[in-house]
Amino acid sequence: MARSVGYLLLAFTDLQSFVRELETRGLLKRVTVPVNAELEVTEIATRLVREDGPAVLFENVVGADYPLAVNLLGTMGRIEIGLGRHPEEIGEGLLSFLEDVNPPSLTSIWRNRGSALNLLNVRPGRTMAPVAQQVVETSPDLSRMPIVKCWPEDGGRFVTLPLVRTRDPVTGAHNMGIYRMQVYDGETTGMHMQLQKGGAFHHVEAERGEQPLDVAVALGGDPALILAAIIPLPEGIDEAGFAGVMRGKPTPMVRAKTMDVRVPARAEFVLEGQLIPGERRLEGPFGDHFGHYSEAADFPVFRIKTITRRRNAIYPATVVGKPPQEDRAMGDAAQLATKPLIRLMRKEVRDMWSYYESGFHNLLVVSVDGRYSREQMKTAFGILGEGQLSLTKVMILVDGQTDPSDIKAVARAVSRNFRAETDFRLLARTAQDTLDFTGDAFEQGSKMILDATGFGHEPSDHEVRSPQIDPRSLSTAVLDHRLICDNILVMQLKAGFASHRELLERAVRDPRNQSLKSVVLVSEDVDIGDDVELIWGIFTRFDCAKDVVFTDQQFDGITPVYRGVMGIDATWKPGYQKPLVMDPDIVRLVDRRWDEYWG
Repeated sequence: MARSVGYLLLAFTDLQSFVRELETRGLLKRVTVPVNAELEVTEIATRLVREDGPAVLFENVVGADYPLAVNLLGTMGRIEIGLGRHPEEIGEGLLSFLEDVNPPSLTSIWRNRGSALNLLNVRPGRTMAPVAQQVVETSPDLSRMPIVKCWPEDGGRFVTLPLVRTRDPVTGAHNMGIYRMQVYDGETTGMHMQLQKGGAFHHVEAERGEQPLDVAVALGGDPALILAAIIPLPEGIDEAGFAGVMRGKPTPMVRAKTMDVRVPARAEFVLEGQLIPGERRLEGPFGDHFGHYSEAADFPVFRIKTITRRRNAIYPATVVGKPPQEDRAMGDAAQLATKPLIRLMRKEVRDMWSYYESGFHNLLVVSVDGRYSREQMKTAFGILGEGQLSLTKVMILVDGQTDPSDIKAVARAVSRNFRAETDFRLLARTAQDTLDFTGDAFEQGSKMILDATGFGHEPSDHEVRSPQIDPRSLSTAVLDHRLICDNILVMQLKAGFASHRELLERAVRDPRNQSLKSVVLVSEDVDIGDDVELIWGIFTRFDCAKDVVFTDQQFDGITPVYRGVMGIDATWKPGYQKPLVMDPDIVRLVDRRWDEYWG
């Protein structure tokens, strides 16, 4: 059982003890009837997440030799059990310790002796009995595992929760990340190493040296290990070591059987193999956490040589797709555990929050206590240079009194403080998230910053007034509309309507709309009355450089100047990837069997 004892935190170091604890607490259900890993598991898991339902262990997966665990970390409550404390306590504790011992003194070190001792857990633990190597299979066969196919148009079955271990060919430093793996056959998969990931950097170095990259993939880690693999740590910091700090106990590690890569000694499975220099294969499509299929593209090929496992192993998986899914709680926990640390580098930052509804990278809100004119812009540019935060598409700056995780408070800040002529910055032709399909080319796109802090503005006595226009009078394609904070207008358009850009330009220039701050167009499949759907429908479907317009756009020398109402065309456009929709036959199947699963 995970619990806090004095200064030391005792927590889980393997998946199975966590599964047993969840079952003891009534937070995990076993399903003994046959279930298909192709689509049926996804539909069940999606419903459970949306109902705050339990974790599930499928004991009888059609055609598989091992049980399948899903939705283990689908709620913040289960994550707290897994870590032995709330994730935010981890970051706040580290921040308090580092601030208090700077500069160091005997008094401050003694006062923080518990935290200092916990930092020693960054060193890997040693074990003489690595359960991950109880069974060694030199003839790999992935077909025996209950590997899921999540969505109807996925390119195949995908390993969705792999802890991918690599070593930097130059420095020898380890990295661990979660990169989806499409199964091609019993011993070969894709390796979707995305832009700005540590494993991808190691692969680049290996290819520069024309040498294969040894890769060991652990399946089935404890909660701290899984969450550490998600956290965007600075390059060169081993996630397995950070998991020890989160857990309050070192991560037991062992040398892989066939390579000099250290792997979690208590994993359920370990796949050992290589990425061969220059070898690529078409990977995808895949229904990812942007709620759309990601485009098929060439990625490295993982050739598995050996599989080790524990006896009676459990195969873990997660389902991603249109939010909310299990990654909501996992992603939120990861940022809660680390976001306080940004204050070590940027004292003016009070708080920050990435929205799972947008796929995390598409919307980041940062609250800033400005100390001089335009410091907030310096802060924004600095954050956009930090690791995976550099993949942010839209950043909104708010003042230090605004909670960045409260979307209604953020909307009020934009409504009250944002002025196009002084508070908008566009960064065009830059690198973009691998999963983003809105830019001009693969992994290319644009970013924008909206300064809604109000810092440096003269107080305004302008009264916010609703527009004096019925949006449906602009076009018969307008099906519905929603007015947010009296001056942010969202219009839902009929599917198949092609003149959305023309409509948007007319809307932002219409004299009756000049009391608005923004006009946003979304597609018919977006429920504009639901905040989660609305954020998803807006922020996954526009490119900042191509799809944003203003009432007036001019140049002052070479400086672009924007004035008036900001318009965003967030409609689904030809060339975009399809949104995820489950096969109706599978929906009916799960409807029919729902009570049977839990009987």
